Amino acid sequence: MPAWLTRRDDELVLALRVQPRASRDEVSGIQGDRLKLRITAAPVDGAANEHLRRYLARLFGIPASRVTLLKGATGRDKLVSLAGVGKLPEPIAQLLPKAIASGRPA
Repeated sequence: MPAWLTRRDDELVLALRVQPRASRDEVSGIQGDRLKLRITAAPVDGAANEHLRRYLARLFGIPASRVTLLKGATGRDKLVSLAGVGKLPEPIAQLLPKAIASGRPA
């Protein structure tokens, strides 16, 4: 299991490196021990954090209310919890070994 992905019961915890002010929202790979995401929002008055929450909700197909920022409100390194995640979305699943990506991570 990669360091940036943890499963706790029905909760998925992601360690992220977020790049604000990108040209588009996307999963851009792995950076060190974190999943790197690019988002279009600027880091002003919490706008980037709210945009990140909504982007992750769309990506994972869950309501935004199930996405919680655990750490990193003012930095680029963040820890995010997603509740009720079933299947990993394709952009993230393709970053994992096939044995993990085909099922639910342990």
